[in-house]
Amino acid sequence: MIALSKEIQQAVQESEDNLVRLVDPETNVEYVVVPAETYEQMRNGVYYDDSPLTEEERRALLIQAGLRAGWDDPEMDIYNDLDLRRRNF
Repeated sequence: MIALSKEIQQAVQESEDNLVRLVDPETNVEYVVVPAETYEQMRNGVYYDDSPLTEEERRALLIQAGLRAGWDDPEMDIYNDLDLRRRNF
């Protein structure tokens, strides 16, 4: 474990939410220092849920992806006509 420098300790104390953003000057990658309790809550699913997606969630994501790809464009309606399952016999 690495001890906090005086500068980071002061930043944590002055922070309203105990979150401190750090930046690596060589790579410009940003990091966030959070209290261990907050991290554990995030890891245990209080803030983050890494369980498998439900069928409804997958369908919603597919619809969103299709809309971003332009599938709601009226010019794409021709593909509905090519779908044999949509033809009226």
